[in-house]
Amino acid sequence: MFRRDLLAGAAAGAAALPRFAIAQPSQARLLRMVPQANLTSIDPIWTTANITRNHGFMVYDTLYGLDAQFRTQPQMAEGHQVEQDGKLVTITLRTGLKFHDGKPVRAADCAASIARWMKRNPTGQKLASVLDAMEAVDDRRLRIRLKKPFPMLIHGLGSPTNPVCFIMPERIARTDAFTQIRDATGSGPFRFKTDEFNSGSRVVYERNPDYVPNPTGQPSLTAGPKQVHFDRVEWHIITDAATSAAALQAGEIDWFEQPPPEIQQLFGRNRQIVVEAMDPLPLTGILRFNHLNPPFNDKKMRQALLPAIDQADYMAAVVGPDPKMYRTDVGFFTPGTPMASDAGLGPLTGPRSIDKAKALLKEAGYTDQLIRLIGPTDILAPTALTQVGADMFRRLDVNLDFALSDWGTVVQRRTSKEPLDKGGWSVLYTAFSSFEFLDPAAHTPLRGNGAAAWPGWPTIPRLEELRDAWFDAPDLAAQQRICREMQEVAMDELPYIPVGAYISNTALRKNLQDRVSGFAIFWNIRRV
Repeated sequence: MFRRDLLAGAAAGAAALPRFAIAQPSQARLLRMVPQANLTSIDPIWTTANITRNHGFMVYDTLYGLDAQFRTQPQMAEGHQVEQDGKLVTITLRTGLKFHDGKPVRAADCAASIARWMKRNPTGQKLASVLDAMEAVDDRRLRIRLKKPFPMLIHGLGSPTNPVCFIMPERIARTDAFTQIRDATGSGPFRFKTDEFNSGSRVVYERNPDYVPNPTGQPSLTAGPKQVHFDRVEWHIITDAATSAAALQAGEIDWFEQPPPEIQQLFGRNRQIVVEAMDPLPLTGILRFNHLNPPFNDKKMRQALLPAIDQADYMAAVVGPDPKMYRTDVGFFTPGTPMASDAGLGPLTGPRSIDKAKALLKEAGYTDQLIRLIGPTDILAPTALTQVGADMFRRLDVNLDFALSDWGTVVQRRTSKEPLDKGGWSVLYTAFSSFEFLDPAAHTPLRGNGAAAWPGWPTIPRLEELRDAWFDAPDLAAQQRICREMQEVAMDELPYIPVGAYISNTALRKNLQDRVSGFAIFWNIRRV
């Protein structure tokens, strides 16, 4: 859609709006928001979709939180004790914690939740390899025995990286980690209104009256007190950006999570709307390969695409042409953070050439094999990245099957390991939050552990060896050296290709204040 079409649509779209009642003083404790995508899975362990993570932080809580300086702080935990040279860790829960069904949160619930999380989270998988035993000493104390010290334990339990270690009732947490749960009972600041959930239309949460905020610190990312100032939060699924823009301007919604750049320009002329960075650090976009299916199960086929990748093209499609809004020459770690470097990035930073990529594909043995690109139509960044990618593949003259659907369907479909003739896929585009690419600990798509890896399932033993060495590194300098080598290996093996990094903006009515930055967080925010 061209910019003029979006602007015209925003002006005319009010007539087609869903008729939300405009917030009156009696509705001051109702918050309406258009989220980044439809919520199709309510299981934040089963999927790494950010919309499901955001849902998770509404209804669940975590033992520890992470502040904006990436320091771990107690959340549900009152604290912990480390003994036996780091091989015995005892975590004590705060008093008064309750699940939404009224039952108390117990150490046994935490043990079952951690066990399920360990199956899917990269840090959890590493923890599982050094875990000797985990048991509830009593209702408030959880004891973790390790075969050797694991300094990342507490950080991992508090990391907001997908999948997050949310605490669920034991009866739910016993569900196999590769099977989706259907019960969203948590102990977090909001309750999920199952009776009002209509995927593709509306998601509703109500304030949890039994929630006891952490009494210490200041709200910062997922750490500190989670003070709720709204009795009800509604997510309205509106896939048309112009309609969402008109609703925000009319005051019929309060928050538009991911407006496209053209709409952001429109909002700049409205004094009642604030456009601000969702997260001060950039998100990274990636081109993910399916390593199980031809042709990209062949490393040379993956490498052949490198000359065709222009990170500026991808980023401009997401955030517009202003270079202040994006970064190029981006590698496998979040730009501007300690593990980021330029190691091995020559194939991405040299001259761009479609013709060279064509020649390399032919050299690698490409003979018109089918390439299926799956992607969404209803979520800003992955949609924009996918469109640029489709154009690139067309210019490469490959046999492209361009399969578009809604984001929820993509999230479900990308888990399929089937061959292409049975509905499988070859490539996809998506983006990850800044804190997910800080280091190798929870960097999901940088794993090379085959069938247990994130969808795409690369088998790269050297990446796994280096990751293990990173956990044992004695200091920051050693960690940085390992990350440089990891990036060099990744640039050769290509579990995925980084396609740039961008600042994600969000738009809110001006009367909403004290938003906690990082992602769509609903505690602390209030209406003035």
